[in-house]
Amino acid sequence: MTFEHDAFDPEALVPGFHEPVLPEGEPDAATIAASETRTRHWSSTQAGRIKYGSDAHKQMMCRMFEETFNPYRPSVLKWPTLDDAALHRITSLPIWDIAVQTEGKARLRMAAYARIVPDAQMRNALAQNAWEENRHKEVLSKMVQHYGIALVPEPPYEYPKDPEWAYLVTGYSECIDSFFAFGLFKVAHDSGLFPPELIDTFEPVMQEECRHILLFANWVAWHRRNLNLFQRIAFEWKVFRVWWFLGMERMELAKSLDADGNEHAQDNNFTVTGAQSMTEKELSVAELMATCVSENDRRFSGYDPRLLRPTTMPFLVKCALPVLRFFERRK
Repeated sequence: MTFEHDAFDPEALVPGFHEPVLPEGEPDAATIAASETRTRHWSSTQAGRIKYGSDAHKQMMCRMFEETFNPYRPSVLKWPTLDDAALHRITSLPIWDIAVQTEGKARLRMAAYARIVPDAQMRNALAQNAWEENRHKEVLSKMVQHYGIALVPEPPYEYPKDPEWAYLVTGYSECIDSFFAFGLFKVAHDSGLFPPELIDTFEPVMQEECRHILLFANWVAWHRRNLNLFQRIAFEWKVFRVWWFLGMERMELAKSLDADGNEHAQDNNFTVTGAQSMTEKELSVAELMATCVSENDRRFSGYDPRLLRPTTMPFLVKCALPVLRFFERRK
C-alpha cells in the first residue's frame, strides 16, 4: 500500500483517533508565551516513585504528551525576509529534501504502529505523535515554498510491512538526530548568521522533537516490561538489528534523483559534518559535542525527572569528550 506525499489521514489510519483542534487566526504574544511554557515544563501530580512498565508509568507519559501539546498552526507561522547572504545560506544547505521525506516517512510509520497498539491511551498518544510529524512536514514544506528552495519530487510513501520495526527505526533515528540537531540549532542561534525571527519560528518544532523522543524512550521501557520472556528476547534482537541498520545507514550518503534524472547526494550526518555552515567561528568537534550535551540536558530539564530520557547518544558523547579534547589539545 502506497501513499502520495500529500495523502495522510491519521483519523482514517488509526481507529478512534481524533486530530487536535487548533485555534483559528494568529495568536497574540501572551498566548504564544503560555504555549511555550506549557510545552517545556511538565510535572505529574502523582507523588512517589514510578515503576517502569506499570499503568502509572503509562499514564504519566501519555498525560505528559497530551498536556504539553503546542497548538501552533503552520499556516500562520511568520517567515521573515532574508537578506541575500542569509537566503543563500538557507537555500544551499543540502538537507531539505531528506528532511521533508524523513517527516513524510515518520508520520506514516508512527500511524501504522499506533494502529496495531491494543491499549487505547497509548494508541492515541502515538497517533498524535504521527499527526505532529505531519505538521513538521507542513512547516518544512511552507518554508521551502516561501524561500523558493527547489526540492526533488517526493516519492510515494510505502506502508510498512512490519510496523513495529518501522516505528523502532523511526524512534531511535529521531533520538540520534535530535541530539545533534539540538546542538546545531544552538550554534545557529548564537552565530548571528540567521535572523532571530527565523530561529524563533523553528523553536516550537525543535522542542516538539524533544517531546517525541521523551515519549519514545518511555514507550520502549513500558513496552519491554510488559513482554514475556520469549517476546522480550525477540524484541531485544530486533532493537539490536535496528541499531545496526542505523549505524550502516549513517555511514552512507542518501541519494535522490531530480526531475531530470540527475543524482543528488545528501548527507545523513549533516547535523555533525555541517556545523561549520552555521557559524563563522572556528568550531571544533569537541565544542560541538559539548554543545549537543548541554542543549540536550537543557531541553529535557523541564519535564518530570521520573520520566526516562534517551541515554545512548548522551552517554557515548560524554565518554568521547575527554578523548576529543585530549587530541585537540595535542593538535
